[in-house]
Amino acid sequence: MRSLIPHPTRGLIVQPQDVTAVLAKPISQALLARDITRLAYVAEDGTPRAIPIGFSWNGSTIVMCTPNNSQKLPALQRHPAVALTIDTEVHPPMILLIRGTAALDYVDGIPDEYVEANTTYEMTPEQRVEWDREIRSLYADGMVRIVVTPTWAKLIDFETTLPSAVEELLQQRAERERA
Repeated sequence: MRSLIPHPTRGLIVQPQDVTAVLAKPISQALLARDITRLAYVAEDGTPRAIPIGFSWNGSTIVMCTPNNSQKLPALQRHPAVALTIDTEVHPPMILLIRGTAALDYVDGIPDEYVEANTTYEMTPEQRVEWDREIRSLYADGMVRIVVTPTWAKLIDFETTLPSAVEELLQQRAERERA
């Protein structure tokens, strides 16, 4: 029997293999190889937050790392449902939208994913050594891995897929033209 996940806004059922299929597309894979996502969550005061944060994709989860004193941690413990946006800055943009549940993993030291997410920044070997020394000193008490398992995903590339509202408008226009 397949596991079904209710779609939070339309009451539709999203099947895990559908999420996997979206994330396996070449454009999705290219976006998942980028280094910054925007994490949306509900803060402790009940207001929405959307923050840029480095991330790493391991093939099944998105991992973001943060200091263990971050204000987002109690918020994510209380409201673990999150949304992520990974996109490009070109026109037309390529956009990967992901929803999931955040799990918090407190770790000693620096998580491998934190180092991996920061390897794309250009540094001289000397700068890299200094950066490594600085983060190991700054995060000596450890960090927290925010691990998101995708439960919903949509790729918008403006060639084969569009935002849902635009898709609806195109369908309505086509129906009007047929009438």
